[in-house]
Amino acid sequence: MSDKTTELKKKSDSQEPDEDESGKMSFLEHLDELRKRLLHIAAYLLGGFVLCLFFREEIFNFISVPIKPHLPNNMLVITKVQSGFLLYMKVAFLGSVFLTVPGTLYEVWKFIAPGLYKKEKKYVLPFLFSSIILFLLGGVFCYYSVLPSMLEWLLNFAKAFTPLIEVTHYFDIVIMMLIGFGLIFEMPILIAFLSLFGLVSSKFLLKNFKYAVLILVIIAALLSPTGDPVNLTIWSVPMILLYLVSIGVAFVIEKIKRKKESA
Repeated sequence: MSDKTTELKKKSDSQEPDEDESGKMSFLEHLDELRKRLLHIAAYLLGGFVLCLFFREEIFNFISVPIKPHLPNNMLVITKVQSGFLLYMKVAFLGSVFLTVPGTLYEVWKFIAPGLYKKEKKYVLPFLFSSIILFLLGGVFCYYSVLPSMLEWLLNFAKAFTPLIEVTHYFDIVIMMLIGFGLIFEMPILIAFLSLFGLVSSKFLLKNFKYAVLILVIIAALLSPTGDPVNLTIWSVPMILLYLVSIGVAFVIEKIKRKKESA
């Protein structure tokens, strides 16, 4: 009987690590996995690019809505023969980025997943859906709120002049802002992820709030198309608010973790 008990104990001991251990991969295996995920993302982007190329005019008409009321005859201009071609390539790329966000973030999570414990992998789907929604919300917020406010202020400030805006110059600003705000809105997800693994805490984030504000303002200055106070405020205020939301997210995660540990 004692031999059977010992054998059962050995089996249970050998099974326990399998339930909690994360997938172990060598450095070369990690590189190979990274290569595979990047190839998948590139394939998604290429497929989205080809599809968006067929709808390039519709996409650009949508993107140009915020600036058209401020232009003579509602028209943007080109100054080079190749400008129109380059513009539509960029339009298709931007459309592809937003179209393939679900696939891109899925590949990111698939790359991270082997390093997670089984109990942590259950958070993948909530994080994935939240990441997609927040990225798209960032783009929507920029398009309907930030972009019109910025354009109106800049063009009204120089209303003594007739605006002849070069189309690729305008689009370069738009693409940077839309993708930039999409990434900025991922801040609560990033903080939640770090908090889940105990790398940051709500107390730490709150204690270093003033330093975070300084860093966020510097980032806003780098991302803003101009260095004026109005645009700096337009960029930095949403980032600071998202940081405060992130503190709340970290606090909630810590509370849930404490409840599970005490249960």
